[in-house]
Amino acid sequence: MVSMAWWSRSESRRETSGARRSREDVRELAARNADAASLCAAGRAPEAVPLLEQALAGCRSALGSDHPATLTVAGNLGAAVMAAGRWREGVDLMTTNLAERTRVFGDDDPRTLTAGDALATAYRLAGKVDEALTLSGRVTAERRRKLGPAHPDTLTSRMGMALARAAAGDVESALTLLKAALNDAEQAHGPRHPHTIALRSNVAGCQALLGRAHEAVATFERAAADSAALRGRPHPETVALYEDMANAHSPDRFAIAAGATV
Repeated sequence: MVSMAWWSRSESRRETSGARRSREDVRELAARNADAASLCAAGRAPEAVPLLEQALAGCRSALGSDHPATLTVAGNLGAAVMAAGRWREGVDLMTTNLAERTRVFGDDDPRTLTAGDALATAYRLAGKVDEALTLSGRVTAERRRKLGPAHPDTLTSRMGMALARAAAGDVESALTLLKAALNDAEQAHGPRHPHTIALRSNVAGCQALLGRAHEAVATFERAAADSAALRGRPHPETVALYEDMANAHSPDRFAIAAGATV
């Protein structure tokens, strides 16, 4: 989820009381969106959903349905509903959001591609693997063309496309794609970067799925050490990586439906 920054644009010094009140309303909506994002990050998506529903209604009233901030909140609501386990409803909301962003911004606008990437992940989580493969492939190709192969957004899409392959049962192909993305990420950003660590952890997960436990342990160990250096040993993501390393001999733990995201 992306915290809204649109309310910080420069304003005229001469404001009517109505304009000042409007600014206050918009800031309140932004605060609700930010609070919801924090709740989702803490694993409390069900609590975030009503805040986002309120913020979305307020944005539509104050700013209009096609305002970029309204579309941001609408996308966040879809993601929160998905995270709350209401997958069918979440997919529907995110599908609508992608269509609206395409209409307002165009097919290849970064904001549209962000919505497309999120929907591809939602498709994978909901078991719509064919749709996930098609959409993730399209977004990845467009981001690679516009941003290059090692841009963080492109790496995120490449990882999602690989995980969709794994979810479709082609784990060897997924592993090849992940290793290529990991190589690009490490060269561009170094080993102790969130995208590099996420890609390495997914490489390890695929190795575990394929029964290559020894390789998986070594790969998880490297990812965990880099995460500890970046975030600290007690950080939840670091702890999770060490737990994965300890369970690398249990392939069922790594069945691909949802992979690491950044």
